[in-house]
Amino acid sequence: MAGADGPGAPPAARPWVPMTDHILRLEAVSKRFDRTVTADRLSLSVERGEFFTFLGPSGSGKSTILRIVAGLERPDEGRVLIDGTDVSGVPPWRRNLGMVFQHYAIFPHMSVERNVAYGLDVRRLPRGRVRSRVGELLKLVGLSGMGAKNAVLLSGGEQQRVALARALAPSPKLLLLDEPLSALDEKIRREMQDELKAIQRKTGTTFLYVTHDQEEALTMSGRIAVLNRGICVQCDAPERIFARPRTRFVGRFFRGCNVLDALCLGGEGGKVRLRLAGREFLAEGNGGGAAPGTAVGIAIRSEKVAIGPAAAGAEVCLPGTLREAIYRGANVDYAVTLADGQSIVASSARREGVTAGEPVTLGVESRSIVLLEDEPGGGSGKPA
Repeated sequence: MAGADGPGAPPAARPWVPMTDHILRLEAVSKRFDRTVTADRLSLSVERGEFFTFLGPSGSGKSTILRIVAGLERPDEGRVLIDGTDVSGVPPWRRNLGMVFQHYAIFPHMSVERNVAYGLDVRRLPRGRVRSRVGELLKLVGLSGMGAKNAVLLSGGEQQRVALARALAPSPKLLLLDEPLSALDEKIRREMQDELKAIQRKTGTTFLYVTHDQEEALTMSGRIAVLNRGICVQCDAPERIFARPRTRFVGRFFRGCNVLDALCLGGEGGKVRLRLAGREFLAEGNGGGAAPGTAVGIAIRSEKVAIGPAAAGAEVCLPGTLREAIYRGANVDYAVTLADGQSIVASSARREGVTAGEPVTLGVESRSIVLLEDEPGGGSGKPA
């Protein structure tokens, strides 16, 4: 992904205005399997018509939470409300939800048309209405004229389109998507990301999406909930999560984010004075209330770190030694060991005339330095 602010940067953040039309509410939902906690008093709301994504590594609880919403798992504690009604004890088939899985789960003995029509046939709708709805959905997912084909003879991307059309056919209140693109190759996956976003916008259906892929989440979502061991550590618009992670865990989860330790020297007029690699500077925030002389976590996006001539005149100049330069295609990542021994990466669209082992100066603007909070629940902040 490339943006106006440099390689890997998203568009400028737009403020998220809270909505009030909740279609889904999770209230202090907890779930445990033996000693593994997959949901830890999780509370959040999803708005009607929103593309909402649960993002996290394996074991973060995201798929379990989706299954709790679907009714395939029951929470040990807490409530699940859909359209204001507590459905915690309601079976899946009475929740009017659609679901799309990673491995398509289409019916191999049926044509494309019969697959899509399945949920409508179960509801015993008139044949004419079913044919009309199936034709509408096949057009929506780009499969017009393919209704008579055997579904299992289609490509992976086409089979996933069939699964999507089938899930949308009964007009569900919520469409739940559990890693639906992870089995596809990269080119098809990127195309499907764009298509899913367009389909969600056209239908106005609320999408509840699960993925471990940060780019997928950033590309499609209206809001993202980042999960770690069943706890929502940050829930916000993609641009804000990308540019201003709340904790070390969130910062480390997104590629290209440097997470470092700085020494807190005290507060000054709504800002905090820090020392990093022997240099002192002011950063916005209060350092989480850290006492002078204690360590504070900070995050700096790699594309916000200048190196070489571009670092001259920056508000914060950090001395270090180049460890290696890694060619990434559109940009080069310069891995640098700072004077205090910490590692940092500067990402640049141009090649700098430095070689491994040479001293370098890095430049950062203070507004690009994000002060991090402690992990909710006292975790280490290391991805599971």
